[in-house]
Amino acid sequence: MSGIARGRIAEERKAWRKDKPFGFVAKPETLPDASQNMMRWQCTIPGKDNTPWEGGYFPVTLEFSDEYPSKPPKAKFPKDFFHPNVYPSGTVCLSILNEDEDWRPSITVKQILLGIQDLLDNANPNSPAQSESYMLYTQNRAEYTRRVKSQAKKHPSNF
Repeated sequence: MSGIARGRIAEERKAWRKDKPFGFVAKPETLPDASQNMMRWQCTIPGKDNTPWEGGYFPVTLEFSDEYPSKPPKAKFPKDFFHPNVYPSGTVCLSILNEDEDWRPSITVKQILLGIQDLLDNANPNSPAQSESYMLYTQNRAEYTRRVKSQAKKHPSNF
């Protein structure tokens, strides 16, 4: 791990522990030998109240490269996560996570996770990443909402 990436990730961890949004989790992955992989964080994003996502606590993995913070981390939900802006692989399609769009090295883990939470209920139909959820989102919102609520029930709180 490069010194710049290591230092920044350590700063991010410290800042997160001091000031994290309610219901969110973000921590380095624990390896079988009980050490921590600072380059891969296991996160949980709560669905916002008064949305179809409410009640769900959605797992997201953030993978940092040695080029962080010059390059954004990769954010991934579990494979086949139902959302118009999440690829079938689970990779999140969000402008602040794209170095060719809105990524800036000053963006924090907290901002990334809040941005993903906002994306859940505010899908971007101009940037579809999977066809089924996109089609339902744009053509059958009632069925889309039903599927989202069903998915939220599959991801209850671990608190």
